Amino acid sequence: MQSVSLPDHVPAHVPSNLVFDYDYHGDRYHGEGGAEARVHDSLQRLHNDAPEIFYTPKNGGHWVVRSFNRIADVVQDPEHFSAKEMQIPRIENPPYFIPLNVDPPNNLPYRQALMPAFSPRAIRDLEEKIRFWAAKIIDDALAKGDDVDFMAEISSIFPVSVFMELMGMPMERLREFRGLSDAFFSTNDQNRIHELSAQIIGIMTEILMEKKEHPQDDLMSHILNIKIKGEPISLEEMQNMCFLLFLGGMDTVTNVTGFSFRQLASMPELQQRLAENPEDISKFTDEGVRCFGVISNPRIVAKDCEMFGIQFKKDDMVLCLLPISGRDESVNKNAADFDIDRPKEDAQTLTFSKGPHLCIGHFLARTEIRVLTEEWFKRVKSFELVPGTELNFRAGFALAYNALPLRLTKR
Repeated sequence: MQSVSLPDHVPAHVPSNLVFDYDYHGDRYHGEGGAEARVHDSLQRLHNDAPEIFYTPKNGGHWVVRSFNRIADVVQDPEHFSAKEMQIPRIENPPYFIPLNVDPPNNLPYRQALMPAFSPRAIRDLEEKIRFWAAKIIDDALAKGDDVDFMAEISSIFPVSVFMELMGMPMERLREFRGLSDAFFSTNDQNRIHELSAQIIGIMTEILMEKKEHPQDDLMSHILNIKIKGEPISLEEMQNMCFLLFLGGMDTVTNVTGFSFRQLASMPELQQRLAENPEDISKFTDEGVRCFGVISNPRIVAKDCEMFGIQFKKDDMVLCLLPISGRDESVNKNAADFDIDRPKEDAQTLTFSKGPHLCIGHFLARTEIRVLTEEWFKRVKSFELVPGTELNFRAGFALAYNALPLRLTKR
């Protein structure tokens, strides 16, 4: 185990054997750039080197939970680990997302109000549009030549297009909105977070007011009519709800897909199998979700307590490493292997969290990845990373490749 000297700002209630020097915004446990930049593989070493729950002095000091079972315990225990504040390091007036920052049972009415738009039935009804966008975006990218930046030309556009149509946002602002999301997840500077939050909320408010004057059959128009306990929700509640949907819709699927296709680029036999047996693409989707989560999940300790043999103090921050939850050998055998045929009992993951804060868009996310891959192999025979590529990635709450240049053999 790595030993660190105790800096002055490690709290007195933290024992020295649980202090571990880790910076979630980027350090040696995120690996390095280059052709083999694989941030999840590097992070997996935390399972070997770090305690199951440890305290890092970085980013203002906070706890980190790295194992599947303990993450599941934390995210399902709002009595001790609240979701009301989720910014590490802590800042004044942190962003507030509804229903994400609302602890149960108070989050339930908000989730119930949004769930119809994300139910399996609703997503099945939406699949024709999802397939339209996948086909169009892939065709547009392939028309440019045999080399494609998968991140810039496909995965950063496709799920965002689907989401913006679902929400009823102006499609011509796609690049602008995507840029705002990238900027938000790329900083932990307090002033920049406040600036970007205000900008995003301002845009959401502008669109909401337009929808109020000219309602349509879309999610933002629906949000205007949500009632909780028979009463209309406030404009602030609408803003905070749209804020969360904006960030979730712009980033998560984009980056899970990017990491999954980077893996697939190095597996020509699997490419051939998926092309010849498209019914196996759903297995590929599930394995990509297991291996390549992107969003970490913070909590704030609600009250002094002893949990898991550790003393937690009120207002301690806790970071749950959801992106590597599925790589925990204690719950999944051969967890480091990308295996679309793995047994169900060895395919557990917390990529979309669990319990009262399970991501409401998880079925949409899986559908988007599956449909995109199906449409991809209708057009692409094989692909590989462009030789000589130096890959780089964004660390922090939301992991992402900055670019993914692929060389294709088209059908």
